[in-house]
Amino acid sequence: MQKRFKILHYISLMQPIGRRSLSQALGWTERVLRAEAEFLKQQGLIDIETIGMKLTDEGYQVLEELSPYIKKIFGLNELEQKLQAKLHISRVIVVAGDVDKDEFVKKEMGRAAAQLLRQYVKENDIVTLTGGSTLFEVANMMPENPQLQSVLFVPARGGIGENHEFLANTLVSVMAKKTGGKYRLLHVPDQLSEESYNSLMNEDNIKEVLKVIRSAGIVIHGIGDAKTMALRRNTSKEILALLEEKKAIGEAFGYYFSQDGEIVYKIKTIGLILEDLEKIPHIIAVAGGKSKADAILAVLKQNYKQILVTDEGAAREILSKI
Repeated sequence: MQKRFKILHYISLMQPIGRRSLSQALGWTERVLRAEAEFLKQQGLIDIETIGMKLTDEGYQVLEELSPYIKKIFGLNELEQKLQAKLHISRVIVVAGDVDKDEFVKKEMGRAAAQLLRQYVKENDIVTLTGGSTLFEVANMMPENPQLQSVLFVPARGGIGENHEFLANTLVSVMAKKTGGKYRLLHVPDQLSEESYNSLMNEDNIKEVLKVIRSAGIVIHGIGDAKTMALRRNTSKEILALLEEKKAIGEAFGYYFSQDGEIVYKIKTIGLILEDLEKIPHIIAVAGGKSKADAILAVLKQNYKQILVTDEGAAREILSKI
């Protein structure tokens, strides 16, 4: 059952997908996969076409109905409860696997976060989100939902200037397009000089967008490794040395945190600040991988209202540290 569930699960994330690609993703031989795929086709759960395998409506239904039982078999429900109690946060969702070993786990975290958003969002809500590869998967996993036409999506802050597809401005437009909602953009760099920061903060358009962002009912954000994020921002050698001296571990919203959750450095950025989070009802952090356990711990010590969407690798590593 676990094997067939995994096939359905991977197809749902990557469809249409050929047998060779799927067998590589699963680490199985094509012969083993072919036999299982034929069985699932006979049961009416998948279609095998020239362009690849796809789930049928029945396949989606079986996948959804089996998910709670599979989580129980894998021990993920117990893992979620332990982590929630240890972290003292409002909710934890753990998906199977470790994104450090399997990049497709990031897609499943994206799906879980998208489902959470659908649970919490309400009519005329404002949803704000940061950028990054993990949030990219959240946006991609958003199902089309005409009921979200009144929802406004806005970026939580300016862009880092990396891959355009990972920028918050891009992701809010993707979410709005998928759901039929609306979106606003924030056209400012992620990192600013003192002079540029003060100048932009006096702009009426910037003030208006910031007011909208701070009125959000839901914020979805990623968590980064401090050193990785600093290098990605082309941070100066002096600041890199400071972050190393202060033992910065995690990063979120332009803040760098030590292992104790203390803020050791903050970049000049326009967008959400930590004080704004106190007024936002639902805060969803999405991050996974055993290597990010310390960063996740450091950031979550700042705000106990958060909901964490993570993977098994990060969850087990966090529990081993607290």
